[in-house]
Amino acid sequence: MTKAGLRSKDLLGIEPLDPEEIGLILDTAESMAEIGRREIKKVPALRGRMVVNLFFEASTRTRFSFETAEKWLSADTLNFAAKGTSVEKGETLLDTAKNLEAMSPDFLVIRHSSPGVPHFLASQLKTRVINAGDGAHEHPTQALLDALTIRQRKKSFENLKVAIVGDIAHSRVVRSNVWCLTKLKAKVTLCAPPTLMPVDIESMGVSATSDFEEALSGADVVMMLRVQIERGGKMAFPSSREYFARYGLTRERLALARPDAIVMHPGPMNRGVEISSEIADDADRSVILSQVANGVAVRMAVLYLLAGGTPRAWQEGA
Repeated sequence: MTKAGLRSKDLLGIEPLDPEEIGLILDTAESMAEIGRREIKKVPALRGRMVVNLFFEASTRTRFSFETAEKWLSADTLNFAAKGTSVEKGETLLDTAKNLEAMSPDFLVIRHSSPGVPHFLASQLKTRVINAGDGAHEHPTQALLDALTIRQRKKSFENLKVAIVGDIAHSRVVRSNVWCLTKLKAKVTLCAPPTLMPVDIESMGVSATSDFEEALSGADVVMMLRVQIERGGKMAFPSSREYFARYGLTRERLALARPDAIVMHPGPMNRGVEISSEIADDADRSVILSQVANGVAVRMAVLYLLAGGTPRAWQEGA
C-alpha cells in the first residue's frame, strides 16, 4: 500500500489496517479539520455521492458526526432507522441492504447490535461499507479519532503509556483502541473490576489489572470507558457509588498519572460513576470535546479516502 489510498473498499475495523493506513487517515483528517473552522463549512470533495446511514442502535454523537462529515463534503445523505421501516414488517437485514443498494448509494454506514453485521454486508454488497459500531466488537472511527486527539497532544505514540479503564468486557471502543494504539507502538494497560475484564485479554498485547492506582501510575493518557448498562455492565458490581469509590477518576487519583497526562472518554459520560465532574470539565486535562470535534474530521477522511481520494487533493477547488 502506498500513501495513494486504502487497500480495502470498506472500513470494517482497525485490526485489518496497517500502521501506514492508520497514519494516512490521521494525516488526511488533520488537513480536513480546518473545514470546521471556516465560515462556510462545505467543500465539493464528495459532490454527487450518496451516503446511507443505517443505524439499528441508538446513537447521538456517532450518527450526528457522520452526518456532519457527509454534509461538509457535499455528499447527499439518507438516514435509516429500523423503527417504521420494512425491517419492522419482517424483512431480513440483507434484503433491506440489497434494496437500498439498488438505489445506487456510494456508501452504507452501519451500526448494529450484533458483532460482524458490517462484515457480512460488505461481503454481499458492492457498495462501500463503514462500520459505525457492531455490538461489543469494534468501533473503528472512534479509535481513529482517539488516536488523532492523542497525536495532537503527545506528538508521538512510541512508548506512550495509555491506561484504558472501565467496562472492558462490553466495550467495542476498547478493542478498536487496543488494535490501533498497539500498532502505533503505544503501551496499553487495561483496568477493570475482575467481573468486567475478559479472560485472556492480555493475548491482545496489553497489560491487564484490576488495581486502578497501578494502572494510573505514570500514565500519559487516561481513557475512561462508560459502564455499558444496556449490555449488563451494571450487574457486575454492587452499586454505582461503590464503582465510583473503586474506579471513578478523581483529582486525587489523577495525580498518580504524569503531570501532563490527558483524560479521554468516548461518551456518553456517567458523571459520578466513571468520572468526576471536576475532571470531566477541567479544560487543562480533559480532551473529551476535542475527541468529539476530531470525530467529524476523521469521518470526513475515511469517506474521502474510501471514495478514492488522495491526500490533500480535496483542497483543489475547495
